[in-house]
Amino acid sequence: MPTAEDLFLPAKEPVQLIDGSGSAVDAEGFTRPADDRLLAAYAGLVAARRLNDQANALVRQGRLAVYPSSHGQEACQVAAAQALEPDDWMFPTYRDTAAAVARGVDPAEVLVLLKGDWHSGYDPRMKKVAPQATPLATQLLHAVGVAHAARLKDEPSVVLAMCGDGATSEGDFHEALNFAAVFQAPVVFFVQNNEYAISVPLARQSVAPSLAHKGIGYGVPGQRVDGNDVAALLAVLGRAVEVARAGGGPQLVEAHTYRMQAHTNADDAGRYRHDDEVAAWLDRDPLDRVETFLRASGALTDELATAYAEAAESMAAQVRAALNQDVVPDPGDLFEHVYAARTTQLAEQAALLSDELARQEEVR
Repeated sequence: MPTAEDLFLPAKEPVQLIDGSGSAVDAEGFTRPADDRLLAAYAGLVAARRLNDQANALVRQGRLAVYPSSHGQEACQVAAAQALEPDDWMFPTYRDTAAAVARGVDPAEVLVLLKGDWHSGYDPRMKKVAPQATPLATQLLHAVGVAHAARLKDEPSVVLAMCGDGATSEGDFHEALNFAAVFQAPVVFFVQNNEYAISVPLARQSVAPSLAHKGIGYGVPGQRVDGNDVAALLAVLGRAVEVARAGGGPQLVEAHTYRMQAHTNADDAGRYRHDDEVAAWLDRDPLDRVETFLRASGALTDELATAYAEAAESMAAQVRAALNQDVVPDPGDLFEHVYAARTTQLAEQAALLSDELARQEEVR
């Protein structure tokens, strides 16, 4: 019989249900999702990959200021969205654009932040997706707050708090896990360990056996999962969400994956990692893996694959059309959405700017 302490220990090896060759494997305690769920996940992966490619192209065209690609991490993105119920909340990072889209947010609205027009281009309450966070780990505290509030109000919702390996080195990560554990907040901490915090490798961040082991010190159960196996991700995240929803308190899931492309378009990954390291992860591609499995089982046909690809291309075309529209800025927007009720000082500043703009128009 396992002891109470044993229940907090993550698996020695990341949970895997479909191996790198696309073959089914067994993992104790976890069941591979049915083919219909895997088909939905495959469709999500196709869309996420196309979104990454399209966003990178928009950066090169000057339509996006920056884009942190999740190429290679799409399984984490899709599974994060599909593991949640409609009333659950997602708190994404700057790299989780595809996760927000998989959750149902309009991709053009998600990309507004990276274009630089607004702080967030979508209403977080519509799909229960918080604004993407650029500072590391700050969103974890907000996620725990929402989860704690749900518990106080006796709501059945769960919060998925997403972060990368670099965020686990931040003080906010400690505070979020500690508070969540003490107050038994229904939150799942989902760490996408892609081996690098910009240019800092994991070995320079932590010497723990795994990042999932970090939950032990807080009394938070941890689990490791193959981050390029969408089947295992759905199973592990699904289990964590179920436990949190049932009152089991916070859960910690570490997904082992890899950032195939540079940190952002402003980064030169060649300065801190070798091409052969990147090449070694090509055979672990999450999209190819589940496609191989589904074709072997007969669940994925050429007709379905074509339909998913066409849907992804249609989405990309809509993104291009939306992002290629020039936005005429309104200087008056500087004073909107700062306070619920405009302060006297803000009103004076708005009036001053309005007067100056009117004078400019008279000169013209």
